[in-house]
Formats: sequence, C-alpha cells, structure tokens
Amino acid sequence: MPHIDVGNDAPGIIGLMRFRPETADPLNDLADALLRAPGPLSRGERELIASYVSHGNGCTFCTGGHSEVAARELEGGMPAVRRVLDDHDFSGFPEKIGALLTIAGLVRRGGKEVTEEAVAAARKAGATDVEIHDTVLIAAAFCMYNRYVDGLAASMPADPASFGRMADVVIANGYAKGPGARRA
Repeated sequence: MPHIDVGNDAPGIIGLMRFRPETADPLNDLADALLRAPGPLSRGERELIASYVSHGNGCTFCTGGHSEVAARELEGGMPAVRRVLDDHDFSGFPEKIGALLTIAGLVRRGGKEVTEEAVAAARKAGATDVEIHDTVLIAAAFCMYNRYVDGLAASMPADPASFGRMADVVIANGYAKGPGARRA
C-alpha cells in the first residue's frame, strides 16, 4: 500500500512523477544522460548497472524495469541479466563489466566502500576513468531513484509483462519522452 495517494494508477516512479510533474523532467533527463546518451559503455551495460544496484537495494520496480531494458539491449538477454542479479555471476560479460559491477555494488553499500583495489582491478580489466566515473554516478543515482520509489512505497504494476512494454517505450523514446515523462 503506497504511503501517499498520488492521485493516479501508474506504478512505481511513473506514478510519482505524475504526482509531482515538476520533478519528472530533471529526473528523466538525468536517467537519459546516464543510461541513453552516447558514452563509452553500451546502453545495455549501463542498464545492467542500474538493474544490479536496484536489485541489491531490493527495489523491485526499478529492478523489473531496468532488467527488461538491459535484457533487450544485451547479448544473452534475460538469462544473462538474471545470472548477474541472482548469482552475481558476471561470466559471459567482459572482465571489465564484472569489475565495474563490483564497483557499482560497493557504491550501493556506501560511497566510501569503493577501494583503490576495486578501481585498480577495473583499470587492469580495461576500464577507463570515464567508465569508472559513469559507473559510480549511475550507481549513486540509482540509490536515489530506488529510495524515492521504495520510500513512498510506490505501487507495482498489476501485470508483470508491463515491464516489457515500458522497456519497449524507453528503448524507442528514452526516459525524457518515456512512460514517466511530462513532455511525452
């Protein structure tokens, strides 16, 4: 049961954004910048980081949505994503992605949990400073998004297949023009 009445039936962060539309644009712009804009990590890799952090935080809504996007954007699809989320098994991904996911998991626990050793391991695996930066920022931002959704006990979609439909919209339009967008 949601902690507040958001005045709409939209699930998760989508309903929250519709409740406070003046915050929707900056939050969606940040998601687009982090996950959809051109960058050294693929969109699928960045969505996997978001999903991994969300899963570690126990945010079911964000895990469901970002896992679906990651699965559509990564070779190996949902089985590969589930291996990462459920088993912390990074096989099938380049060593660099495993090292970056390790950093993301440390950020999720707390920013000061990131060690010189973890950063050195990512560099040794081929990660650039920009990729390390982006990983830390994605992980930190998703801690915020997860706490926003779960802190207000936002509702879950009645139909789990709706995560797939939301993923299709995000892939086609991004977040700024996606399901929770004010300017859609």
